[in-house]
Amino acid sequence: MHRLARTGGTAELLRWLAGRAEGWAGLVGPDGTVLHAAARTAGAMVPDVAGLVAEGASALTERGLRAYSVDTGAYTALLFPLGVSPAGVGDPAADVLAVVTPRPVATGLSMLLADVVLPLSLCLQAETLERKRRRVDLAESRGREAVLHLLMTGQLSIAQQVAGALRPRLPDPVRVCVVECSGGGRDEVARVCVDADGGRSWIVRCPVYARHLILVMPAEEASEPGAVPTDETVAARVGDCVVGVSEPVPLADTATGYRQAFHALAVARELPTRHARFGASPDPALVVGPAGRRWADELLNPLLTHVPRRPQDPGSQELLATAVSWLAFSSHATDHLKVHRNTLAARLRLIGELLGLDLHRLAGQAALDLALRVRSTPAPACAPEPAQSGSPASGTSEAAAGLDAILVRPAVREWADQQLAPVLGAEETLRTWLRCEGRLGPAAAELGISVPGARKRLTRLETALQRSLLRPPSARYDLWLALRSRDLAASAQTAQTARAARTD
Repeated sequence: MHRLARTGGTAELLRWLAGRAEGWAGLVGPDGTVLHAAARTAGAMVPDVAGLVAEGASALTERGLRAYSVDTGAYTALLFPLGVSPAGVGDPAADVLAVVTPRPVATGLSMLLADVVLPLSLCLQAETLERKRRRVDLAESRGREAVLHLLMTGQLSIAQQVAGALRPRLPDPVRVCVVECSGGGRDEVARVCVDADGGRSWIVRCPVYARHLILVMPAEEASEPGAVPTDETVAARVGDCVVGVSEPVPLADTATGYRQAFHALAVARELPTRHARFGASPDPALVVGPAGRRWADELLNPLLTHVPRRPQDPGSQELLATAVSWLAFSSHATDHLKVHRNTLAARLRLIGELLGLDLHRLAGQAALDLALRVRSTPAPACAPEPAQSGSPASGTSEAAAGLDAILVRPAVREWADQQLAPVLGAEETLRTWLRCEGRLGPAAAELGISVPGARKRLTRLETALQRSLLRPPSARYDLWLALRSRDLAASAQTAQTARAARTD
């Protein structure tokens, strides 16, 4: 009996009792509702077992007895309350153990049922507490996930308000850490993370990738002499996990930190230490200048000022959150946003119509991604740029000249050269993959190799570029912008050379 209570709980105890009674065993609520039940065989069921035990449970609770039996022509129902008051009276609010057995009742069965009441009661209480604990854990997990979602969409003040009910406080500035665990190991790795940093990090189970933990850690390292950073400690203590860490970023820029950590994770998979930190690389939003900010504002204005026609339709903030999530997680955005794929498709269609972008094409996706990142980046304090020859006519915003006018600027070209330097002279696979909208099958066909071969090439490029390509968040938007900037510069240089030749 006690072995079954430890290993199988209430269900196994009832199954065992049904076998010993050669009939039916179950737990019944005070109102006669059957909560759990087990029968020895299908033929052992009494024709009206529910009515029989309901009658007995009602009589038992009304009279406050410690035991009760009901006899029919062929069966006897034995009932024992699982709760007894200090005065020895049955608790009218307690559940009832009911056993229906063929007559005559086996010798010692009543004593056995009296003995099983205590372990069964303890088992039921333990299972009830475990269900409550799981509900509390789920509520806390969903709360942390909601805070992360607010941070990723730039809603900092609301995130801090929601986080105020949980612990620890959100740090600022932060490093974002992504830990990739083995299947089913997230809870244990989360405990290791808490132990490693003393509970200073905000730990969230990733809603998109079932094997990922996301840590929002204080940016400053531990001050104790010889202390090992939390991310390195986790990689060392958990033998099958991989860890990627971002640069220090403001809390309001958590989305950028997450992208950096995800790129570092792609690099860490190829390292024996299973740990990597994001390499220094400027964000394109930092180099587009005031002209780029004006372009982003003009592009996003229809979305930012959108007013839904019906109350149930998504507003501008909801559409912005959808765009950010989709650009980061692609089709997995349904898990992040907790929406149906048809809802996601409808929102993306509306976003594309508002902005005049084809979001099925990588060019449109890259433009929207850059505009959103520029919008979320604080405007730098800089003097207005001097007017340049060949600028748009008076009365026309420079942003109207489009993204290409931003990508040809010297600062952006320098950024592009830095991005592509690791693959300079060997970017055929990268160009082909981007030309095929980031799809492996068409890229492999155009390259004349197999899909696994194309995947291996891109995996090697991930290591060289220190960026994630195959899984979102992917660096394909940055790489598309970088290649476009270089191509525009090359075209301009060719045109200038041709003009010079004609002049000569």
